[in-house]
Amino acid sequence: MRLLRILGAVAAAGLALGLAPAQAAYPDHPVKIIVPFAAGGPTDVMARLIAQKMSDDLKQQFFVENRPGAGGNIGMAEAARAAPDGYTLLVASSSYVVNPSLYAHAPYDPFKDFAPITLAAASPNIVVVTASFPAKSMKELIDILKKEPGKYTIANPGIGTTPQLAAELFKLSLKLDATSVPFGGAAPAIQSAIAGHTPIAFSALPPTSPQVKAGTLRGLAVTSAKRSAALPDVPTLEEAGVKAQESETMQGIFAPAKTPKDVVALLQKEIVKVMAMPDVKAKCAQLGFDPVANTPDEFNAYIKKEIDKWAKVIKDAKIPQIK
Repeated sequence: MRLLRILGAVAAAGLALGLAPAQAAYPDHPVKIIVPFAAGGPTDVMARLIAQKMSDDLKQQFFVENRPGAGGNIGMAEAARAAPDGYTLLVASSSYVVNPSLYAHAPYDPFKDFAPITLAAASPNIVVVTASFPAKSMKELIDILKKEPGKYTIANPGIGTTPQLAAELFKLSLKLDATSVPFGGAAPAIQSAIAGHTPIAFSALPPTSPQVKAGTLRGLAVTSAKRSAALPDVPTLEEAGVKAQESETMQGIFAPAKTPKDVVALLQKEIVKVMAMPDVKAKCAQLGFDPVANTPDEFNAYIKKEIDKWAKVIKDAKIPQIK
């Protein structure tokens, strides 16, 4: 009893002096990673890959929770409202930078509601045609579209996706007349292109590369600054003679705004380590992702640039806002 009284007095004295109790090291309980899309898609695959490695490294469970709907807005809004304690994270694709311009009332502010951690990886978009289409290069495709304006259709995974916006930028820049056909995801868009119903398609690389490798689709160009390790024989748009047309689908990691800076720094450091692992790099190459793992400041600058770029495309292409 005497010992307990002494310990109690010490604790009381510490509080009186304004000494806070020792904080547990982060993370000391499971960390939820919100993916604002259904399971099985590129963002979900990337999130689960990172979650598994971070669980191993930090000796605490990182688990994925899918919150699909409204083009990613439902999951992103939920992450924005989460406690800023490092125990809820968000893995978002390029809808994060597109939706503020595409939706009349986006339920989150990309600058105020989140603390960017890192751009973990990105995948270029790709321009493909059905195997029987006469164009064997981007130049031939452009020549065909210019020769027969209004005749052809271009498939894409959906309104507001970066492949759709990349197609609009392509048409605007070269003054081409072709009808964009949005589908409810990459799979139906790719199948339509394979069947020749929409013989041209702009798509994210990961779900398209198997069809290019199999020969059912012909890859004409990737939209990245350099060739993709997944399809090294497919040139970039720049190499194909189409300038200033870079676009990609990002895989970015965020925490709610006001998350402690030391937690953000720890998470960024760990994700950089994960993305440098040989097996992770090999898996990324297989899927069509290019590891990036930049700093929070670099990622924030990237976000601002992407938001401005796609806002201009949405405006110039006269894409109506979703109410």
